[in-house]
Amino acid sequence: MTPQELIAQLEINPIIAAVHDHQFEAALASPADVIFCLKASILKIAEQVKAAHAQGKCIFVHIDLADGVGKDRAGIEYLASLGVDGIISTRTQLVRQAKEKGLIAVQRFFALDSKGIESISENLENCSSDFIEIMPGVIGKIISRFSGGRTPVIAGGLIETKKEVFSALECGALAVSTGKCDLWYTE
Repeated sequence: MTPQELIAQLEINPIIAAVHDHQFEAALASPADVIFCLKASILKIAEQVKAAHAQGKCIFVHIDLADGVGKDRAGIEYLASLGVDGIISTRTQLVRQAKEKGLIAVQRFFALDSKGIESISENLENCSSDFIEIMPGVIGKIISRFSGGRTPVIAGGLIETKKEVFSALECGALAVSTGKCDLWYTE
C-alpha cells in the first residue's frame, strides 16, 4: 500500500482502531480499515498481520512500544518481513529507516505545551514521515495549525466522544485514532 492509497482509504473511513492485544479481535470485527497496534508482541504480531490482511485491513505497529521488537534497523526489517503496512514512532531515525524499507511511516508528536508545539514545527522541516499523529487529538487549534501542511495529520489521544472525532476531522485531521471501541463504529 502506498501513502496515497492510505489517504484515499482514510478519506472514505477516517477512523483508525488503536488497540492493545486484548482489543485486536474487536478491531478486526469493526468497520475500521486501519489498525494501529500500540503494544504489539513479537509472539503475536505475525498472526495479527495475517489476520488483518485477511480482513482487508492495514496494520501498523507502534515500534517504540512493541515488546520483543528492537527499536532499531533490525526491528524495522523484522516488521517489514512480516508484511506490516507501516510503523508508528516518535523517533525520526526509525521513521527514516522504515521509509527506506518501503513501509508507511507515522511520526507521533505530543503537543503538551508551547515548547512541544515548537518542537513539532522544527521536526516537520526535517521529517520524512508520510503522516504525523498529534496527541492529544482533542486540541483543535493545534490540528488546524498543522493540517494545512504537506504531511497529513492523524489526531489521536484522549478522544472519547463522537463530537471529539468530528471536531478533529473538522479542524483538518485526515483521520482519528482511538482506543474507544464504540467510536470505531462512528460514521
